[in-house]
Amino acid sequence: MAMDSKKSSKPFYALPEKTPTSSQIINAARSSLRTFDTRRPNTPRDEQRHLFPSSTTRAPESRPPSSFSLTSRHFDGPDSRPVSGTRLSPLDHHPKPVNQADLENILVPRPPADPSKGSQRRGSANRARVPSAISLDGTEQVSRSGYGDEASAADTAREKAYTETARGSGDQCLPDGAERAPGGIAAPSSAGSDGRSGSAGSRKSSAGKSSRTSSAGKRDAEDFEEIYTLEIEPLVTEMASLTKKKDCDRMYELASQLYTTLECRNCLTRQFQHRSNILKIIFKLLDVDEPRVLLRMARLILAFKVTGNNLLNVCKLVFKVSRNDKNDSFFLEENILNLLLDTIRSSDPSSSCEALIYCVGAVKFLTGNPNILKRLAKLDCVKTLATLMHSINKINRENGKTYDQYGHILVQLAAALRNLADTSSGRDRFLTHHVIDGLVTLMDTYPGDSDLMLYISRILSKITLHTDCCSVLANQHSCYRAFVNLLKQHLLKDDLVVRLCFVLGNLTIKNDSARLKLFQEIDSIETLLNILKTYCELDRQGKTSASGDGEESQLNGGVDGESETEVNKVEDVLIKVMRVLANLSVNEDVGPAIAANPDFVELLISVVEDKDVAHHEEVVVNAVVAVNNVSYYTTQDPSQMTAHLKMAESLLKLIMIDNTEGILEAARVFGNLTRHKQIRDFLSQNKVDAMMITLLDSGNREIVYIACGVLINFMLDEDKRSILKKEGGIQKLTDVLRDFGREDWQLSGCVCKVLVNYSSRIHSSSNSFGNEESAELSELLAEYLDKDCALSQALASAADEEMREYIEDTWQEEFCPVGSQLLKRIESYSSPLEPLEAPS
Repeated sequence: MAMDSKKSSKPFYALPEKTPTSSQIINAARSSLRTFDTRRPNTPRDEQRHLFPSSTTRAPESRPPSSFSLTSRHFDGPDSRPVSGTRLSPLDHHPKPVNQADLENILVPRPPADPSKGSQRRGSANRARVPSAISLDGTEQVSRSGYGDEASAADTAREKAYTETARGSGDQCLPDGAERAPGGIAAPSSAGSDGRSGSAGSRKSSAGKSSRTSSAGKRDAEDFEEIYTLEIEPLVTEMASLTKKKDCDRMYELASQLYTTLECRNCLTRQFQHRSNILKIIFKLLDVDEPRVLLRMARLILAFKVTGNNLLNVCKLVFKVSRNDKNDSFFLEENILNLLLDTIRSSDPSSSCEALIYCVGAVKFLTGNPNILKRLAKLDCVKTLATLMHSINKINRENGKTYDQYGHILVQLAAALRNLADTSSGRDRFLTHHVIDGLVTLMDTYPGDSDLMLYISRILSKITLHTDCCSVLANQHSCYRAFVNLLKQHLLKDDLVVRLCFVLGNLTIKNDSARLKLFQEIDSIETLLNILKTYCELDRQGKTSASGDGEESQLNGGVDGESETEVNKVEDVLIKVMRVLANLSVNEDVGPAIAANPDFVELLISVVEDKDVAHHEEVVVNAVVAVNNVSYYTTQDPSQMTAHLKMAESLLKLIMIDNTEGILEAARVFGNLTRHKQIRDFLSQNKVDAMMITLLDSGNREIVYIACGVLINFMLDEDKRSILKKEGGIQKLTDVLRDFGREDWQLSGCVCKVLVNYSSRIHSSSNSFGNEESAELSELLAEYLDKDCALSQALASAADEEMREYIEDTWQEEFCPVGSQLLKRIESYSSPLEPLEAPS
């Protein structure tokens, strides 16, 4: 209860005593130290669909081709090659000579055991058992597959797991040796329940039960064969009779009907006994040129869960169709997208690497279509790709090395994720499936793959525009090392550097912990300064690109609806890296270290001096913002004072031009520099104080506020006070107080501070301010210091209680103290009597 009564003494919105008030927060926003934002690097439209970007550094012979020949002959028929499909190296094995007696002992057949003698078999321990491969329909196989496609050992294990998982609850009740008939009905296995053909366990089974099971299985098989003969075989037979280039419409219809029928009868499995024959017929029809027909055929092949060479070729087929954006609409028909994602989920990167390259590559192309992108997002494509990425990361981690072939998959995967990041649910799914963690791991493991790093930087530059994703990335401690290493390794790849710097700028714009972590990373500041130095030199040479063969043409249209503009990538890098350094300077521990670096200050000044703000506004203004943050940490050190004088000189040109942003940022810097008398003297000689008085008429509240800040410092020097009255500054300040007073108590407080410093040696209000000005000031100050009169209108229109509190706090803290002091001074020295001279 005591705690409750203590809480009730303050309103719910009241902040703790050590927490800054709203006015203090706003004041911090108007302080000299500033972060700045910039636009995201332009991402170009891909003119053509290729596996890798045009700027790829991959050698042609080391990467899969985007164009290839693919015909029906590339697919394997039922007896085309062994089951494994893997070309094995010859074993380094030399067999020992076999004794003729031993050979006879092994190979001579034995007569079957007499049933009357029970199950005892003498000498069986010395007999070599050579089991045959038993097919799912009970036929014996040695080295050939009966399904029409190859399967590695890993594929076979995965398929077995897939089959077991896919079984319904009824399957779990089947004996170990039992199987399902093709129609989904349980059928007895040719082997016994203990896995041995003709075993004792099988012979001991009940004769009646065995007879019933056998007869039921036969009836089910006969029923299914009847279904196959009536429903499926006519469609297959007609498909086989069609020519390659004629009857495409009929071929399309038959493929659709066949898929529907097979799906309804639960025949789209590897256990379907007619699967081999159907696949063989489909393969022969793949020489047609009609994309929609090819896609329907591919749908059937994928649904049959082919593996090995056939999986690779069907993925190539889908990839080939997806390369032409005119075929995109076909992918919205039926469930082809589902099958593609299923293929990615069920394929092992180790054994199906090349197939995954083309399958994920097709998905990458399709994410470029807005309608397909929405469909893929609903199918949780992000989860499928994230799972594949984590799987590859796990393989690399367990093996202790990376594989270039996986890098080919990852390039396609990252490009697709970049497009999926644009969807409404994309950001949430990225966080749910830990995509950011996986991307940071890839930055550590594949730093030399510039294609992959470019796509990852595109993803991060997009998602770090949002606070939640920014926070997750900032908390990845290894990301700072990865960023620094990439910037060092790819210094002249401007397409990559500009995005990495943009991401670092997003991380450090509001997160003080991120600023400190980046600063503490080894070689971080040196690397950033090296980028600034390198690109300043390229800019002086008149180059617009560091590499000369970047991914983007100089005349470029962005994917975000931007009009075609000339892209100066060197300037873009300068903007982004200066932003990072400016953001870092906000930290009170990092700022002094950066400001003490003479190379950094010199490079910033060179950008301001060399560039014309009329044609290069963004780069100049951002350079001035960085200069502003550095100038905040001014000291009386003579070596720094020289740099500050150079800084002030370079900014004079910005005050003389008609550019609001340039004037505002230059005035901010003068507000920092004029804390030192040597700088005030220099600027006064160049009429900057008079310029600040002129800016009081600008009508721009922020410019007026900054101008007042500079004038506060100028009025510290007695020899510079006279210009305020001479240039009409008293009346201008009075007008500002009258026009903006009730709306901006911070600005009103600044106006009063200028006048207080100006009148520190006052003898007469009339002489110092003027008769009319002093009277008007007294009237305004008396009105503004009356709480009811000053705040009634603002409090009545405030949106909520918190805003009302902010208004009262600002008035009380920013205006009242200095306003009361100025009013008291004006009234004290406003007597009409002339002061008497001291008697001699």
